[in-house]
Amino acid sequence: MNDWFEAEQRAERAQQLCEVRRWSEALAEIDGALEIDPSNMHWVAHRGFLLDQLDRFEDAIVAYERVRGVEADDCELLMALGVDYDRVGRLADALKTFQHVSELYPNFEPGFCHQIITLAEMGRHDEAEQAFYMAQQIREDCPQCFYHMGISLADRGEYERAMYCWQRVVDIDPGFENVRSQMARVYRTRNEPERAKQCYLDAIREDPGDVDLLVEWGQLLVDCGDLRGASNKFRQAIDLAPDHTTAHLAMAETELAEDNADSALKYLDRASQLDPDIADMDVRMGSAMLKLGKFDEALPYLEKAVEASPESIESRLLLGNCLLWLQRTRLASDQFRKVLILDEKVANAHHNLGVCCFLTGDFDEGAEHCKRAIELKPDYLLAIVKLSLAYQRVGRFSESRAMIEKGLETDPENALLKHLRERLWSARLSYYMQRLTAPFRRLLGKTSQ
Repeated sequence: MNDWFEAEQRAERAQQLCEVRRWSEALAEIDGALEIDPSNMHWVAHRGFLLDQLDRFEDAIVAYERVRGVEADDCELLMALGVDYDRVGRLADALKTFQHVSELYPNFEPGFCHQIITLAEMGRHDEAEQAFYMAQQIREDCPQCFYHMGISLADRGEYERAMYCWQRVVDIDPGFENVRSQMARVYRTRNEPERAKQCYLDAIREDPGDVDLLVEWGQLLVDCGDLRGASNKFRQAIDLAPDHTTAHLAMAETELAEDNADSALKYLDRASQLDPDIADMDVRMGSAMLKLGKFDEALPYLEKAVEASPESIESRLLLGNCLLWLQRTRLASDQFRKVLILDEKVANAHHNLGVCCFLTGDFDEGAEHCKRAIELKPDYLLAIVKLSLAYQRVGRFSESRAMIEKGLETDPENALLKHLRERLWSARLSYYMQRLTAPFRRLLGKTSQ
């Protein structure tokens, strides 16, 4: 009798703790009650609910399945079980459970509502739409149905219809969670940054602590070229969640873009500590080292990056640049040639290979690669300058002038190009003087031997 009374008391305390959202303490109380009376299915179901609040969905499934063995047709239980199946990726089990609910309770709209999202996640979008219309016959203004249908439509690229569904959600329930973030993502996909920014702002106002949204908003600002604004968002995210790996990575990329390589390395180091298995960490570290001019330290990172992803154009370009800085010109050439095998239209690879050719004395091939770089990217000033200088080295001054003029059409205030134009006569004079004096210099060399 005393044991039974204690079990009841602990179950009652669990309920009281639930009301103030002290989930872990409530779970300890319900576990204590079940130790005394493990056959009480109401308490087992309550345990499943508490595990859900603690995001322990696999454990919650075990509890719900145990109750289902006794109360197979309980609607609330089946819905909780189906939702958890969906959460852990057991989509077939989730769908079967929701369909069973709809068979038992054909006028219960949530049974169809949850089928929509599960079918969408399975890629069965036509069936998702059928489930949506079944739900509509029962309740026309269910915001969750419109929300789920919007996700299905967005997944297949039907953005206008998706946005209509999500706008209906806002009209029905202005405080519905996540809908504005979904709208922001679609606006971002459709290259409508101002609308996306407004949706992110609205979403953050609803949930100021949503770190993932802050990071997404920052990434949108990066796309818009607002690196300072992006940095502010990423810093806010890190302040809220110091262990958020993606925020640290995003901050590192922004710092690299602003040439703050020292700061970028600190964020990369922290991200690596949080998750040692981050994809592309070698290329990120190598890139930061390159910007710091630490070429010897960058090299092993970039070699590992290329080894891990032999078809990565970014990794091979960076490795080639590193080798070029280390004056390993032929090895650098190999990397740039491999990039062009992967994609012949990479202007940077043509330019850098052209530079390698000039350094090894192969003017003709170098000139061809620089010209190809300029064809692919007409405003490629670096390639224009290099080609102009190369023309001067072989005495082709009219072509050098043409390159300078082309560059100034792109950037009329470019100081380097103006300097090259002003000094072109001097370069021409120097070239011809060297040619005139070359025989005498050779003769003097023989005489001194």
